[in-house]
Amino acid sequence: MNFNIYLDDETAKLLQLETKKSNLSRNAIIRQAIESWLSNKKREWPEEILNYQGDEQFPAFESYREELKDIKDDPFS
Repeated sequence: MNFNIYLDDETAKLLQLETKKSNLSRNAIIRQAIESWLSNKKREWPEEILNYQGDEQFPAFESYREELKDIKDDPFS
């Protein structure tokens, strides 16, 4: 599919610089950007998950916060 896009001067300059640094064509960079954007869109939560209201019989995870114990030998500290 072919189409035209219009870029402001600053974006066009940055794109031109990137083509020189990466040795990729403008089309290749734009294609990669669109593919990346579209693949990120597919990672959104499904509507079923976003609309889930929870189970009233299941306690909220925050209710167990007081039961957590301090880590004495934290390997990340």
